[in-house]
Amino acid sequence: MALMLVAAFGSSIGGIATPVGTPPNLIGIGILGRTAGIHISFFGWMLLGVPLAALLFAYLVLYFRTVSLRGGRLKIGGPTIAAGELRELGRLSRAQLNVLFAFGITISLWLTPGILAVAGAGDSAFAQAFNASVPESVAAILGALLLFVLPVDWQERRFTLRWEEAVRIDWGIILLFGGGLSLGGLAFSTGLAEAVGHGILALVPARSPLAFTMIFTALAILTTEVASNTASAIMIVPIAIAVAEAAGVRPLEPAVGATLGASMAFMMPISTPPNAIAYSSGYVPITSMIRHGLALDAFAFVAIVTLVTLLAPFLAG
Repeated sequence: MALMLVAAFGSSIGGIATPVGTPPNLIGIGILGRTAGIHISFFGWMLLGVPLAALLFAYLVLYFRTVSLRGGRLKIGGPTIAAGELRELGRLSRAQLNVLFAFGITISLWLTPGILAVAGAGDSAFAQAFNASVPESVAAILGALLLFVLPVDWQERRFTLRWEEAVRIDWGIILLFGGGLSLGGLAFSTGLAEAVGHGILALVPARSPLAFTMIFTALAILTTEVASNTASAIMIVPIAIAVAEAAGVRPLEPAVGATLGASMAFMMPISTPPNAIAYSSGYVPITSMIRHGLALDAFAFVAIVTLVTLLAPFLAG
């Protein structure tokens, strides 16, 4: 049971490390950029996402090691089995190398602006030209296009990705992202977000960024336990921005807290697909998932609020 839950919970935790790790990250970053004019770069998000993921993963391992795996011993030769499986896979194929190359190029383009900033060249002419010519979206498209032109067998004109394979991609999830961004934009352009923001503000006595971060992080965590993480981000992030703006508070911290909270789905099998897969194994009673998920939710709330408060000044660029 512990290993099943570690695998399920670890899948959700790992997704928060990068903008492309899970849908809420892209939705939160997109809504912040469109409605609040706050741009978070790929590298900027990782300044928060990677430490937070590492902290949550460390807690996850220590928690289950303490409560469920004390005295446990594996009687199988794990490293030996893994080495044998690796040998059976054989060497990387040409197609696999092509995918690895395209992936490396894309990640390098995403990280270049942050690396230049760390090196003190963030305001140079080259950095400004690069940012204008190769934003994150262009880098992603270039990486995808490489898959269509990198050959697997040039004589047979076979390339890494064929259109027959590309049409089988789950394009519905792309439409879901776009729909979420559109709904967020419409909430602001129609005045709905402002009305909701003022309505909620009248019920909230506090007016500080910390208080709003705590409120919307907790609200996102609670919502994502009964709805998908994508739907939770679509619902909560625009409201967090609207309430913060109505109070005259910078919306970055509450929106990022809500975005991260939307990925903290640990208590219910319906919360996220990894939970459903672990539950369907038959090794995880629902009462155990709720109990252990609640402990992780509580720690995640504290970790998100703390790190967002400390690192938010470094996110936006």
